[in-house]
This record gives sequence, C-alpha cells and structure tokens, in this order.
Amino acid sequence: MTGFGTVGLAALPGRLPCGLGYGLLLAAAAGRFRRVSGRAGFRRTAGIVVVAPGTWTMAWPLALSALHSDHAMQGARRRNRRTVNGQPDDRGLAVVVDAGTVTLAGTLRIPPAAEAIIVFAHGSGSSRHSARNRFVADALEEAGLATLLFDLLTEREEPAERYSQRLRFDIPLLSERLVGVIDWLTRRPDTGALAIGLFGASTGAAAAIFAAARRPGAVHAVVSRGGRPDLAEPALPRVRSPTLLIVGGDDTTVLALNRHAAGLLRCRHALEIVPGATHLFEEPGALERVAALARDWFTRYLPAAR
Repeated sequence: MTGFGTVGLAALPGRLPCGLGYGLLLAAAAGRFRRVSGRAGFRRTAGIVVVAPGTWTMAWPLALSALHSDHAMQGARRRNRRTVNGQPDDRGLAVVVDAGTVTLAGTLRIPPAAEAIIVFAHGSGSSRHSARNRFVADALEEAGLATLLFDLLTEREEPAERYSQRLRFDIPLLSERLVGVIDWLTRRPDTGALAIGLFGASTGAAAAIFAAARRPGAVHAVVSRGGRPDLAEPALPRVRSPTLLIVGGDDTTVLALNRHAAGLLRCRHALEIVPGATHLFEEPGALERVAALARDWFTRYLPAAR
C-alpha cells in the first residue's frame, strides 16, 4: 500500500483486527482503520502498528504477536462472565477491604466448593484491574481457587501517586496493607476457613514476601511474577511458605535479582524461567505459562486445595 495515512487490516480467524499504518496523517489513519474494521463487521480492534514505508515485511510479525496477545486478554475477559456467589457478574463481588488504617477497593470471587483463596498484590503503577493479574486469576478460578484482587492504594492516594510515584515503592507500607488484607480475610465468614496464598507482581512480590514472613500461620504459599523479592531482602530468610519465583528469560536484570533472592530463602522454593519472555510476559504463550505455573504451585502446596 502507498500514500500517507494508509492502513491495512489484518485479522486471524476468531481474533480481533490489527491495523498497520504509516505516514504523517496518523490520526487520519487511525480513524480510517476503525471505519474499515467496522465495515468488516468487527466491533472491537486490537490497535494500530505504525511502520515506515518499505518495512511491511518486518511489521507483520509484530501485528500477529499483537493479535495473539489481545486474543489471550479477550479470552480472559470472556471467562470473567460467569456466576459469582450465585449471582451473574462480569467482575466479581465488589468489596471494601478493611486493611487496618485504610479501606481499599477489591474484587472477590469465590467459586463453588473453593477451599483456598489467592490474594493478588499488584505491581507499581497498576491496580486491581490489571489485565495480566486478571488473566492469571481466571486460570486459578478454573482450578477451583477463590481470588481477591484489590488496590494497594486508596482512591485519594492514587491521583497524587501518578506524579510522585512515591508510595508504589514504599514496601513497608504496601506490606502492612497486605497484612491487613490477610487479617480481614480471616475474619470474614465466607473466607475465614480458606487457606491463603499470595501472588505478587513486580513490587507487589516484595510486599507478599514481607507479609508471608509476618503471617506464617496464615499464608501457605507464595508466587512472584516478574517480582522484586530483593526489595524484601531482610524478610527472605524468615519466609516459611513454599515460594515460587517466575521470571522472564530475557528480563536479565530482574532475573539476576531473583537468583540472589532465591539464595536467601530458607523455605521450599523454586525459580522458574520462562524462555524468551520479558518483564511483562507479553510474548505469545508467556502469560499462559505463568498462569499454569502459578496454578500448579498453589494446588500443590495449599493444604485445602489438593
């Protein structure tokens, strides 16, 4: 194709279209892509990959990768449309979590006959709406595990945090709130009898390590995805819960930090490397591998989930 503001429409069976465009009129190209995809019968689109003239051959693999990743995320959203606590719901049960000195917004899902619950601690700059954590949570729910995704920051803190980025690296504060969430779960009638596991991403993994060290009787297993357990170094030798560290093979800096952290753990632990994956596990099949590893770890070590 030639000309400024040109778009091409690519789609695979059962997947969303991805546009390839180039030129100075990027906004026009984007608008045309949406109109073309709409006329083709697609209600949603995966996005636009902008390339320079003469590089179409190089751009197609990127487009196909975007399609695959978006298809996986759309699958996660479709699996969200299920019954929650006996009532149809797309997101789960909205809860207000009493985390001690603050209250935090959360989403709770309890599948029928669940005997264990996984608490998600998101990474810096994320929230309970994290698509990657939701994808993993779906896989855990399909295995019969309850899940709780919640915001580590309050609604009042979040706007200022977008500029200061101060609290998201305050690991003692985040871990204190996670401990409060664990205590809150043990007090609730519908979750008090459930064995607890923690799933932490990025800085949330450090908070999970501290929380597991502080609540060894309540936390039975920990999984870290692309985490920073090194930020919880003083707590690592005190963790008693079986701990799995999952790192992308191409996330070299974080991989080195996780290898160091693994050497400090005295509990049963493992370091799993996902070949070819980077920090966010955006590569085709990478997040699916994370979800399978987490599911297997939790179902193996959570006492009531076997």
